[in-house]
Amino acid sequence: MPETLLRGGRPWGHDGPADVLIRDGLIARVGPDLDTPGAEVIDVAGRLVLPGLVEAHCHLDKTLYGGPWVPHSAGDPLAERIANDRRRRGELGVPDAGRIGALLERMVAAGTTHVRTHTDVDPEVGLAGVEAVRAAAARLDGIVSVEQVAFPQHGLLTNPGTAELLDEALKDGVGTVGGIDPAGFDRDPVRHLDVVFGLAERHGAGVDLHLHDGGTLGAWEIELIIERTRAAGLGGRVAISHAYALGQIGEAQRDRLAEGLAEAGVTLVTCAVYDFPVPPVKRLRAAGVNIACGHDGIRDLWGPYGSGDMLDRAMHLAYRSTFRRDEDIELALDAATYGGARALGVEGYGLAVGATADLVVVQARTPAEAVVTRPVRDLVVKAGRVVASEGRLLPGLQDRGAAV
Repeated sequence: MPETLLRGGRPWGHDGPADVLIRDGLIARVGPDLDTPGAEVIDVAGRLVLPGLVEAHCHLDKTLYGGPWVPHSAGDPLAERIANDRRRRGELGVPDAGRIGALLERMVAAGTTHVRTHTDVDPEVGLAGVEAVRAAAARLDGIVSVEQVAFPQHGLLTNPGTAELLDEALKDGVGTVGGIDPAGFDRDPVRHLDVVFGLAERHGAGVDLHLHDGGTLGAWEIELIIERTRAAGLGGRVAISHAYALGQIGEAQRDRLAEGLAEAGVTLVTCAVYDFPVPPVKRLRAAGVNIACGHDGIRDLWGPYGSGDMLDRAMHLAYRSTFRRDEDIELALDAATYGGARALGVEGYGLAVGATADLVVVQARTPAEAVVTRPVRDLVVKAGRVVASEGRLLPGLQDRGAAV
């Protein structure tokens, strides 16, 4: 693989303009006016260079992206959206590898290099979603990294046979096990967490739990998850997605939980969707809690919104958090980059020498400007290879896999 030099950009976190030399898929050097005879030079003068964006929470298997518009047909209550999803997914051919692939291509063009997706596993759909996501990801192997969470969307204890299918999914290579509202949905938080953490320990898997339960109930469940994480020795491998309770409880209780989350190594993942509570990102980060973000659903039976663009998602997180100062807006971008990478356990991530060359180049002077204006991605690099330019996936990359 020939060396590539990105000339004259502004790498996030570096003082002033600097060149980035890429060799064998890694960042070999970063500095001004590098002398690199023989390297392919790409002029990015004055533009911002970011690490690859990380989508830490989505549902690829549910998407209708790339197909004809489907008017939303569910009512507002959660129970109606769940019933609508179960009722119509067969009719609409969900999951569909073609639609999943179309969404992944959109994500790559927008600068995403790593994706964590929660894939439904239940007796009705079996492992069809896992297989569909795997097939779509295989077409884009070497272009985007996709990690699946085996997710009991319609209940674990309340949906007999689901625990056994989660076990089967983990045996089949899925690396993370999910859960959903151990108290509010499954009505038995102790047994629910016994199953989820038991599966994680048995298979050496990570954990990512949806927690919509609010107020003191949700706060108590967060305490239980912290305790289980410590007991299982899973620090750095457990995430709580949504965690609405942290935006609803008093400061003293929230601060105690923040200390526990940071000490146990539990990540919080927020999607900042609709008017649902957003955890207090600034305070949690100050306490040492890792924060990641994602879209949640993208054009599916749960809602018609979602762009696949993680700068757009970072903007929503900053806006919902009432961030106005540049340093605060950068916290939202951190959630869509470094925080997501930590949540997914991505090794060798970032803009330092020796890191994997997953990079995004945009026309912006500062990271905050990139979040607010969401410019076209001028260049997207995955493991040292240009995979997208001017907001479009390069022609001919699909189906070529790791040979790209």
